[in-house]
Amino acid sequence: MTELGPVAWPPAPMRTERLVLRESEARDRAAFIELLASPEAGAHLGGPRPREGLERAVPEVPGRRPGLFVIDLDGAMIGTIMLDRRDAERPGHLRPDAGEAELGYMLLPEAWGRGYAAEACAAALDWFADALPGEPVVLCTQTANDRSMRLAAKLGFTEVERFEEFGAEQWFGVWSAVTPSGRAGRRTRR
Repeated sequence: MTELGPVAWPPAPMRTERLVLRESEARDRAAFIELLASPEAGAHLGGPRPREGLERAVPEVPGRRPGLFVIDLDGAMIGTIMLDRRDAERPGHLRPDAGEAELGYMLLPEAWGRGYAAEACAAALDWFADALPGEPVVLCTQTANDRSMRLAAKLGFTEVERFEEFGAEQWFGVWSAVTPSGRAGRRTRR
């Protein structure tokens, strides 16, 4: 995985109490289209994309790339987790050379409010901390996205700064597997 570093991709599917994080498969195509076309899921991400265009553009096996996990509940995709390098051209960085690992996630609205995002993101962060020990992960979300702000706090992200981007105030935070005092972070082994 060149985007994140010297990590074998894809990893073996990861199981949490209720979910499986796995690589994308052809059976996920309809759920990818639904997710990207959802007005609710895209509300703080630039809005939904037109379904007709997605039907033409989404490949047979969507999202098959390093850093993208499908969130699977009982054999069906309910969302995605992404770990990518943050674009150097965007505001919000921890280091001058930029390129920090950034966590992103999207869930179908019917999966909201059940703790699936927290469970899946915690597993992805745990995997990342094992794969690239000591490397921090950043997260950026609109301050107007209450759900995402609560999730960032629950996962242990701490605010670094706020700035204006895409016509809205953005919250930029950092997560590390080890706290500054040397105690273990909020990771759990599964």
